[in-house]
Amino acid sequence: MNRDDPESALDQDDSTSARAARAELQAGAAFQFFGSQTTSSRQLWDIWSHRHEVMFHTGVIRRPGLAEAVDRLRAAGTARIYLATITGSQRRFIVFLSEDLTRCAARV
Repeated sequence: MNRDDPESALDQDDSTSARAARAELQAGAAFQFFGSQTTSSRQLWDIWSHRHEVMFHTGVIRRPGLAEAVDRLRAAGTARIYLATITGSQRRFIVFLSEDLTRCAARV
């Protein structure tokens, strides 16, 4: 995977956090792809929905885009997902990419 893959996938997603992640990537942000194996979107949904719920109940400020990411991971069902991070000057993004690397399943 090269930097063009997540940039292209994020380009298809018109959400605020996708645009911000893409802008950071284009500005030269650090990019790390965890591509040794995919993970089930259902498993990721279990993890991230629990985090979202705990943050809600404890009053912790939730990351921008977290609620939408949880919804999108749930909607992805049993699809296989790759994880990547984009670490920019303003924030760090976690990007959930489809198995074929052509679309962004979710991002936080």
